[in-house]
Amino acid sequence: MTDILTATELRFERLLPAPVETVWKYLTESELRQRWFMGGSIDGRVGGDIEFVFDHDQLSDDDIPTPERFAGNIGRRWTEKVVRYEPPHAIAYTFGSDADSIATFELKDAGEGKTLLTLVHSGIKNRDQAANFGGGWTSHLAVLEARLEGRGVPDFWALHREAENDVKAALAGAEA
Repeated sequence: MTDILTATELRFERLLPAPVETVWKYLTESELRQRWFMGGSIDGRVGGDIEFVFDHDQLSDDDIPTPERFAGNIGRRWTEKVVRYEPPHAIAYTFGSDADSIATFELKDAGEGKTLLTLVHSGIKNRDQAANFGGGWTSHLAVLEARLEGRGVPDFWALHREAENDVKAALAGAEA
């Protein structure tokens, strides 16, 4: 699918092998969200809190150590605010350094039991933030797709390194 990456906004589209209702559960239910991204509670309403728990060691099926630059985040918890909540088709929440940074997920039925997921992360401050968020979203979406397909993820951090390098290269030529 198509990704559009700039220094201030990231847009990802993925055709996922599951119906909208299943993908929605992976976005909003802590136990499923932690299998591809981060777990944590959610108050499912506009203005509600969504909690994130950084435990990326659980994303690799193999025993892969967390890279040193991320190791200090293990177990970190924080909350963001839900700014859009339209089950089972859309959720958006603040994400990152401030309330201007918003991650929006939209789900559309693509027929034959598939879902078109569009993720737009807007309000990013600069290229460095965009590279960080872009590498993260790209690798996490790859894990989501693998989980929905019933495939394993041997090494999340290898996916993350590759995604981060690809996003940095894409942003090097992108307009701000």
